[in-house]
Amino acid sequence: MTLPAGVPAAVVERSFGTAGWRRAAMVALAGAIATLGLAPYHFVPAGFIAFPLLVLALDGLVARGEGLRPAFRLGWWFGFGYFVAGLWWLGAAMLVDAAAFWWALPLAVLGLPAVLAVYFGIAVAIARRFWSTGAERILVLALAFALAEFLRARLLTGFPWNEIGMMAAPWPLFMQTAAIWGTHGLTLLCVILFSLPVLALRRQGGRSAVAAIGLSLLAFHIAYGAYRLSAAASAPAPEQAHVRIVQPAIDQGSKWDPAEASEILRLLMDMTAPGSDSRPGEIVIWPESSFPYLISDVSPVVEAVAQSLGPDGRLLAGAARMTERDGAEPAYYNSILAIRPDGAVDGRFDKLHLVPFGEYLPFQSILERLGIMQLTQLPGGFSAADERRSGVVEGVPPFLPLICYEVIFPNEIRREAGDAFVLNVTNDAWYGDTPGPYQHLAHARLTAVALGLPLVRAANSGISVVTDSVGREVARMDLGERGTIAAALPAPGAETMFSKHGSLVFWLLSAVVLLTVPAIRRSHS
Repeated sequence: MTLPAGVPAAVVERSFGTAGWRRAAMVALAGAIATLGLAPYHFVPAGFIAFPLLVLALDGLVARGEGLRPAFRLGWWFGFGYFVAGLWWLGAAMLVDAAAFWWALPLAVLGLPAVLAVYFGIAVAIARRFWSTGAERILVLALAFALAEFLRARLLTGFPWNEIGMMAAPWPLFMQTAAIWGTHGLTLLCVILFSLPVLALRRQGGRSAVAAIGLSLLAFHIAYGAYRLSAAASAPAPEQAHVRIVQPAIDQGSKWDPAEASEILRLLMDMTAPGSDSRPGEIVIWPESSFPYLISDVSPVVEAVAQSLGPDGRLLAGAARMTERDGAEPAYYNSILAIRPDGAVDGRFDKLHLVPFGEYLPFQSILERLGIMQLTQLPGGFSAADERRSGVVEGVPPFLPLICYEVIFPNEIRREAGDAFVLNVTNDAWYGDTPGPYQHLAHARLTAVALGLPLVRAANSGISVVTDSVGREVARMDLGERGTIAAALPAPGAETMFSKHGSLVFWLLSAVVLLTVPAIRRSHS
């Protein structure tokens, strides 16, 4: 194996070609640096440091004649650095009840990143299999990472949090191509662009062609963003639907304390009562699991809460609810309840994609016998909905109900005819003042943009927002604040390519990029 033309062998061998802990530490650091491009930092130039380091490390590995296993380890270390630096805040959830879950802290902070890093290891191993001395190797690496992220979003229930493509969408101008090719397409774009600085080291075969592909994709990314923002600015005014989001900022440590329940419920009711920012027929939104205890299908508490609504108001409230079953333990659901002023519940929308180890345990019965519980500490855990359905209730425009991290799975969500907005209720108080709530909001906003719908997001401790169909904020309440925000519901945008066809455009784009690889390779061989 030879190095890419023009790269001094001594430089690569000395800096990037060494094996062992130095190489592992270098690529782990590169992965950690890449996370600076994610929320809340959005320091996109970090990607132009991290991915060239990875490419050069892989060049050095190839120069030493090392094969797939060392390449997998290289990618794993890059992924481990990326996921530890990007997900360390998950440990905060273990500290809410440290006496019960202290043992899970290293699993959350180190164990989960170690598992997720396997996907990046697979990506680099695939890239190593088709590596070359020409510039087209960058396209190979981008395709391998896009495939790995596609798998990460689906296998073992999926966990696409902080997909690489999120770095390409820090602000609305740069979010809009998600409506065409989704987050996986953004990942393909990111890895190509971030790796381009390697081509500046010296001449190498195919450099002009690869640079042209990357810059053309970037130009389209920006131009389409500008076009879509301009088109949305001239959209017709929305109907007179009006939403008010309640952000109670209840501390997670006291949220389920029976001694605090009455005070919490009173706070929610007081914040729900019509105020100066209220409008006739307003829709009040409470965050995930707002009620400080389990709610049965018929509950006097619901009737009491309804009395705080205006005469023609509606309440969409996150609630942990239970349903009695003959001859069996009750079933528990993480739900959104649609409550009328008379106390009737005319809509129940249950969470479909549950959080493993948070809301249920894999091999639940076995682990419970060992004394291990999920974070919610419900016997048997939550049950999942049979299907996801649009929220169709009287007095509320049809909406897509997405509870907590369901919103990070755009590949599972389909916009139905008539849907007017995405409703995301969540409780990010588990994670305190860490990057977690900011990253969650970034995912929610990008999913809504990909579907072409406004986002109405109610978070217990923040960040609560209303955005229009292209991701621009209409109203916001920041992390840790208590209060309400009110806004007219923005108009839905036109149905998008992604909402119609899912990942089809991503696969077509990937196929086009893949077909250019042998053509570029032949051009300089």
